[in-house]
Amino acid sequence: MPTPPVPSASPVVARAACAERLEFPDGSTMTLLADGPITGATLSIHHSTLPSGAGGASPHHHTAVVEVLYVVAGTVQVLAGDEVFEIGRGDLAVVPPGVAHAFAAAPGSDAELLVAAIPGIERFDLFRQLQRVLAGLEPPEALGAGQSRYDTYPDTSPIWNQRLATVE
Repeated sequence: MPTPPVPSASPVVARAACAERLEFPDGSTMTLLADGPITGATLSIHHSTLPSGAGGASPHHHTAVVEVLYVVAGTVQVLAGDEVFEIGRGDLAVVPPGVAHAFAAAPGSDAELLVAAIPGIERFDLFRQLQRVLAGLEPPEALGAGQSRYDTYPDTSPIWNQRLATVE
Protein backbone atom coordinates (compact mmCIF):
# COMPACT_ATOMS: atom_id res chain seq x y z
CA MET A 1 0.00 0.00 0.00
CA PRO A 2 1.40 3.44 -0.89
CA THR A 3 2.70 5.75 1.79
CA PRO A 4 0.16 8.44 2.73
CA PRO A 5 1.10 11.93 1.53
CA VAL A 6 3.27 13.95 3.89
CA PRO A 7 3.96 17.58 2.97
CA SER A 8 7.45 18.09 1.62
CA ALA A 9 9.75 19.87 4.05
CA SER A 10 11.09 22.12 1.30
CA PRO A 11 10.47 23.00 -2.34
CA VAL A 12 11.67 20.50 -4.92
CA VAL A 13 13.55 21.56 -8.03
CA ALA A 14 14.25 18.77 -10.53
CA ARG A 15 16.75 19.71 -13.19
CA ALA A 16 16.53 17.60 -16.33
CA ALA A 17 20.28 17.96 -16.92
CA CYS A 18 20.97 16.24 -13.58
CA ALA A 19 18.14 13.68 -13.71
CA GLU A 20 18.64 9.99 -14.41
CA ARG A 21 17.69 9.07 -17.98
CA LEU A 22 16.59 5.59 -18.98
CA GLU A 23 16.76 4.46 -22.60
CA PHE A 24 14.61 1.60 -23.88
CA PRO A 25 15.09 -0.76 -26.85
CA ASP A 26 12.21 0.81 -28.83
CA GLY A 27 13.97 4.20 -28.82
CA SER A 28 11.85 5.73 -26.07
CA THR A 29 13.43 7.51 -23.11
CA MET A 30 12.34 8.29 -19.59
CA THR A 31 13.83 11.08 -17.48
CA LEU A 32 13.23 10.44 -13.79
CA LEU A 33 12.48 13.88 -12.33
CA ALA A 34 11.11 13.56 -8.79
CA ASP A 35 10.00 10.45 -6.91
CA GLY A 36 7.89 10.09 -3.78
CA PRO A 37 10.71 10.20 -1.21
CA ILE A 38 11.93 13.57 -2.53
CA THR A 39 8.45 15.14 -2.68
CA GLY A 40 7.28 13.99 0.74
CA ALA A 41 5.12 11.34 -0.99
CA THR A 42 2.95 13.99 -2.67
CA LEU A 43 4.01 13.35 -6.27
CA SER A 44 6.14 11.12 -8.49
CA ILE A 45 6.84 12.53 -11.96
CA HIS A 46 8.85 11.62 -15.01
CA HIS A 47 9.26 12.89 -18.55
CA SER A 48 8.95 10.42 -21.45
CA THR A 49 9.71 10.63 -25.14
CA LEU A 50 8.17 8.03 -27.42
CA PRO A 51 8.91 7.48 -31.11
CA SER A 52 5.92 6.97 -33.42
CA GLY A 53 3.84 3.98 -32.30
CA ALA A 54 6.07 3.15 -29.31
CA GLY A 55 4.39 1.99 -26.13
CA GLY A 56 4.73 4.05 -22.98
CA ALA A 57 2.90 1.70 -20.62
CA SER A 58 1.04 -1.56 -21.14
CA PRO A 59 -2.41 -2.00 -19.55
CA HIS A 60 -2.31 -1.74 -15.77
CA HIS A 61 -4.17 -0.16 -12.88
CA HIS A 62 -3.44 1.29 -9.46
CA THR A 63 -5.48 0.81 -6.30
CA ALA A 64 -4.61 4.12 -4.62
CA VAL A 65 -2.74 6.22 -7.19
CA VAL A 66 -4.16 8.74 -9.65
CA GLU A 67 -2.09 8.85 -12.85
CA VAL A 68 -1.86 12.11 -14.77
CA LEU A 69 -0.64 12.37 -18.39
CA TYR A 70 0.23 15.77 -19.85
CA VAL A 71 1.24 15.88 -23.52
CA VAL A 72 4.13 18.27 -24.19
CA ALA A 73 4.38 17.44 -27.91
CA GLY A 74 2.91 15.04 -30.44
CA THR A 75 -0.09 12.77 -30.03
CA VAL A 76 -0.64 10.01 -27.49
CA GLN A 77 -3.15 7.20 -27.59
CA VAL A 78 -4.57 6.43 -24.15
CA LEU A 79 -6.53 3.45 -22.92
CA ALA A 80 -8.85 4.25 -20.01
CA GLY A 81 -11.19 1.44 -19.08
CA ASP A 82 -12.76 0.19 -22.32
CA GLU A 83 -12.02 3.29 -24.40
CA VAL A 84 -9.01 4.36 -26.45
CA PHE A 85 -8.73 8.05 -27.21
CA GLU A 86 -6.07 10.44 -28.49
CA ILE A 87 -4.69 13.47 -26.70
CA GLY A 88 -2.34 16.01 -28.21
CA ARG A 89 -0.06 18.88 -27.29
CA GLY A 90 -1.36 20.68 -24.21
CA ASP A 91 -3.96 18.00 -23.40
CA LEU A 92 -4.24 16.31 -20.04
CA ALA A 93 -5.68 12.93 -19.03
CA VAL A 94 -6.39 12.00 -15.40
CA VAL A 95 -6.90 8.31 -14.63
CA PRO A 96 -8.44 7.52 -11.23
CA PRO A 97 -7.49 4.50 -9.11
CA GLY A 98 -8.94 1.19 -10.25
CA VAL A 99 -9.23 2.14 -13.94
CA ALA A 100 -7.17 0.03 -16.36
CA HIS A 101 -5.03 2.29 -18.51
CA ALA A 102 -2.14 2.31 -20.97
CA PHE A 103 -0.57 4.80 -23.33
CA ALA A 104 1.57 4.94 -26.46
CA ALA A 105 2.67 7.41 -29.10
CA ALA A 106 0.11 7.52 -31.87
CA PRO A 107 1.21 6.00 -35.18
CA GLY A 108 2.85 8.68 -37.30
CA SER A 109 3.59 10.92 -34.31
CA ASP A 110 6.50 11.07 -31.93
CA ALA A 111 5.31 12.08 -28.49
CA GLU A 112 6.64 13.77 -25.39
CA LEU A 113 4.76 13.75 -22.12
CA LEU A 114 4.93 14.21 -18.39
CA VAL A 115 3.53 11.36 -16.31
CA ALA A 116 2.70 11.97 -12.66
CA ALA A 117 1.46 9.68 -9.90
CA ILE A 118 -0.43 11.16 -6.97
CA PRO A 119 0.21 10.39 -4.15
CA GLY A 120 3.89 10.11 -4.88
CA ILE A 121 4.73 6.50 -4.20
CA GLU A 122 8.28 5.38 -4.86
CA ARG A 123 8.16 4.25 -8.53
CA PHE A 124 11.55 4.84 -10.09
CA ASP A 125 12.92 1.41 -9.14
CA LEU A 126 10.06 -0.12 -11.13
CA PHE A 127 11.12 1.81 -14.24
CA ARG A 128 14.76 0.78 -13.76
CA GLN A 129 13.71 -2.84 -13.44
CA LEU A 130 11.50 -2.55 -16.53
CA GLN A 131 14.50 -1.23 -18.47
CA ARG A 132 16.57 -4.25 -17.38
CA VAL A 133 13.77 -6.68 -18.33
CA LEU A 134 13.33 -5.10 -21.78
CA ALA A 135 17.10 -5.20 -22.31
CA GLY A 136 17.06 -8.94 -21.52
CA LEU A 137 19.08 -8.54 -18.32
CA GLU A 138 16.28 -9.84 -16.06
CA PRO A 139 13.42 -12.28 -16.70
CA PRO A 140 9.94 -10.78 -17.26
CA GLU A 141 8.71 -12.58 -14.12
CA ALA A 142 10.87 -10.21 -12.06
CA LEU A 143 8.32 -7.45 -12.60
CA GLY A 144 5.53 -9.35 -10.84
CA ALA A 145 7.28 -9.36 -7.47
CA GLY A 146 6.91 -5.62 -6.84
CA GLN A 147 3.28 -5.09 -7.79
CA SER A 148 2.02 -4.06 -4.37
CA ARG A 149 5.16 -2.04 -3.60
CA TYR A 150 4.56 0.09 -6.70
CA ASP A 151 0.73 -0.09 -6.63
CA THR A 152 0.93 -1.24 -10.25
CA TYR A 153 -1.07 -4.28 -11.32
CA PRO A 154 -1.11 -5.62 -14.90
CA ASP A 155 -4.40 -5.85 -16.79
CA THR A 156 -5.51 -7.41 -20.05
CA SER A 157 -7.35 -5.30 -22.59
CA PRO A 158 -8.74 -6.70 -25.85
CA ILE A 159 -9.30 -3.15 -27.14
CA TRP A 160 -5.64 -2.24 -26.47
CA ASN A 161 -4.49 -5.49 -28.09
CA GLN A 162 -6.57 -4.56 -31.14
CA ARG A 163 -4.86 -1.15 -31.22
CA LEU A 164 -1.46 -2.87 -31.09
CA ALA A 165 -2.39 -5.16 -33.98
CA THR A 166 -3.24 -2.16 -36.19
CA VAL A 167 0.05 -0.38 -35.32
CA GLU A 168 2.29 -3.32 -36.25
